[in-house]
Amino acid sequence: MKQVSNMANTSNGSLATLLILFTILAAINTALKDARFQLVNFSDNELRVSLSNVSLSDEGRYVCQLYSDPPQEAYANITVLVPPGNPIIESREDIVREGNETEITCTSMGSKPAATIRWMKGDKELQGKSKVEATYDRMFTVTSWLRFTVMREDDGVPVVCIVDHPAVKDFQTQKYLEVQYKPEVTIKVGFPQGLIREGENLELTCQAKGKPQPHQVNWVRVDDDVPSHAVITGSDLYIENLNKSYNGTYRCVASNSVGETYADYILYVRDALTTTPKPTTTTTTTISATTSPPDITQDAAPSTEAAAHDSQAGPEAQRLDHAVIGGVVAVVVFAMLCLLIVLGRYFARHKGTYFTHEAKGADDAADADTAIINAEGGHNNSDEKKEYYI
Repeated sequence: MKQVSNMANTSNGSLATLLILFTILAAINTALKDARFQLVNFSDNELRVSLSNVSLSDEGRYVCQLYSDPPQEAYANITVLVPPGNPIIESREDIVREGNETEITCTSMGSKPAATIRWMKGDKELQGKSKVEATYDRMFTVTSWLRFTVMREDDGVPVVCIVDHPAVKDFQTQKYLEVQYKPEVTIKVGFPQGLIREGENLELTCQAKGKPQPHQVNWVRVDDDVPSHAVITGSDLYIENLNKSYNGTYRCVASNSVGETYADYILYVRDALTTTPKPTTTTTTTISATTSPPDITQDAAPSTEAAAHDSQAGPEAQRLDHAVIGGVVAVVVFAMLCLLIVLGRYFARHKGTYFTHEAKGADDAADADTAIINAEGGHNNSDEKKEYYI
């Protein structure tokens, strides 16, 4: 506590000034007879005292009087701040199930003025409801309630009660949530990876996580029985030498004290892979020519052997079959076009030119000798004929 007052003073420190100062000192010692008050500084223009071990009863108005001509007074109002005690946090239940509502209470007692309470869940601020009560000793008690619905993600998250007061900073307490929830089930494929075909082996692992930890994990086949030779070890399902009769939905069911959940795996077995030969094309061509009426024999026998493919029930298998068939057709068409081009060039280069034996006047000859003579004589005038033959 500090109060400064201006006092009269002469240039040579007169006796009147000293009398005034002593009078003030005497008045202070008379008025403040509490040992907690101590004189800190006493000079011509300042009188300073201190008060230790302040309590709520020390709150009030303090007066400093200067015995001068005329007398002077100064006032100081003292407000005593009382920090709150340690906040107390409580919950309606220690363990909460997922989806239920919980209530947490935080209480701050014995403060002046009344404190304010804020709530944090993790890094998110929540809004609570508060109530302020005044006590008989002019202090206050503040109580705040927080209600919210818990989820499995809230397990292990701290709920913090923060007390704001002018006399303290960062005054808080917290409680960690404990949430119970049903198992969360996932199915992991050990092998094979990718498409599943006949003759292969299958291994599935059921992974279940819950609070409390699932105490039971079962494998079932929806609408049918699990194959008789399937091996179930704990959470693992093993089936060897698969065939299409095993197609169906396999379900992993996990349960704990909160409830039961499951996950499904749909098994679809495809045909086993077979060796596919490469498409081949064979072409045979025979050409013959004589001086008698033209005759060309051609034997072109292209043949392709279609590859045997797996029967694919899904869209991916159908696209694969269409691609293979399209490739084979393209190869056959290309081979036929090449064959036609080769034959065309061959026939264009092999064409015959000859003279007929029928000369002018040979038909009118009397006998054969005369016809031969006429034919030889008229050979230069005979009609030239060109013929193309195949």
